[in-house]
Amino acid sequence: MAALNTDLYELTMAAGFFVAGKAEEIATFELSVRRLPANRNFLIAAGLEQAVEYLSGLRFEKDEIDYLRSLSQFSRVPDEFFRYLSGLRFRGDVFAMPEGTPVFPGEPLLIVRGPLIEAQIVETFLLSTIAFQTTIASKAARCVIAAQGRSIVEFGSRRAHSSGAGPLAARAAYLSGCTGTSNAEAGLKYGIPVFGTAAHSWTMAFQTEEQSFRSLQRLLGENTIYLVDTYDTLEGARLAAQLGPPILGVRLDSGDLVTYSRQVRQILDEAGLRTTQIMVTNDLNEARIAHLLSSGAPIDSFGVGTELSTSADAPALSAVYKLVELQAGQSHIYTAKYSDNKATLPGAKQVYRFPDRDVMALQNECSGYSEADPLLRPVLDKGKPVTSYPFLKELRENAMSAIQELPSDLRRIDQACQRRVDLSPQLRSLGDDLRNSRQLVTK
Repeated sequence: MAALNTDLYELTMAAGFFVAGKAEEIATFELSVRRLPANRNFLIAAGLEQAVEYLSGLRFEKDEIDYLRSLSQFSRVPDEFFRYLSGLRFRGDVFAMPEGTPVFPGEPLLIVRGPLIEAQIVETFLLSTIAFQTTIASKAARCVIAAQGRSIVEFGSRRAHSSGAGPLAARAAYLSGCTGTSNAEAGLKYGIPVFGTAAHSWTMAFQTEEQSFRSLQRLLGENTIYLVDTYDTLEGARLAAQLGPPILGVRLDSGDLVTYSRQVRQILDEAGLRTTQIMVTNDLNEARIAHLLSSGAPIDSFGVGTELSTSADAPALSAVYKLVELQAGQSHIYTAKYSDNKATLPGAKQVYRFPDRDVMALQNECSGYSEADPLLRPVLDKGKPVTSYPFLKELRENAMSAIQELPSDLRRIDQACQRRVDLSPQLRSLGDDLRNSRQLVTK
């Protein structure tokens, strides 16, 4: 993995730590989200697989080291540091919430413990990878909830923020319960079901709509889905009904989707095509999906693009990666930040989930929590995977179950609700002691 895919200050700090003799001090960092977006009641953890791949393959190539040597910021850095980088590998431990776990503000999604430089320089990649996929997975969960059991297909690659973001958005959306994606690379790479037949350009490329429909049907057979609104939606639906089987469905991409879906359903039913599905697209999100279904629209599936692959209403998270402990020789130092609205809690943590609340405790606490589910689990031990990574389909099943088990008020998409997250007495006491002393050192 390209080690330079990070912010420059991670590398200047690394050089500084090396010169100061702190390279082998053992640091513990936690990745969490400070607060939920205004219209979210929970997040869905995602992106861990890519984070593990990055950490497992972390290394500096010669051209990367030569580039760093050329920068003025490194002109005073000794050669020993660059030799150190050439042999750097991630040797630390990682604990994380499994992908698909519902997460709430302040709870660590990921804990990294390892030599200070190794644990520090991975901050940028981990934040971007975990935060992006968590953002999309959380948006997808809302769309799936709104669909009330109907299919949601992720259609947003063409509006994603890069070609690389498209497959990852598809992965995150599938994790949270979407049926599949339009992105073929995501289908190959992650085993996600792929969907899609033809665009309006297909219809316009033929002299008549009937020619385009017949050609599509010959090509796709029972997988045929006609896009019926290129010229006249109802005439397109009548043509589809006239051609008859094989046909999987029709897609509506414009206009009054409630009215059109009812009219098209009637046309299909009268032609004996009662099992032919109606799919709708056109700038959908969870609110529009909920409105369509509450209006009685006979829609079988939804293609959600821009709003999903960019999480348009909440495109970024307040994700942070903060130092909480430092082992320096025989001294164990707890660390925290106390700036306004950005305070953190010291000490590596565990999150225990009860039916009605979560409890954040110190990682070495266990008394009193035997009936709760500990959410942070070992992923890497000394840089090596603890177990084989679960298949995405298994993660998806677990995610859908976990979402369904949330209290009904948290699953509402139209009303804010807060999950109760308590601090254990020991964690609260440690935080208070450190705030008073500003540096708590134990032997």
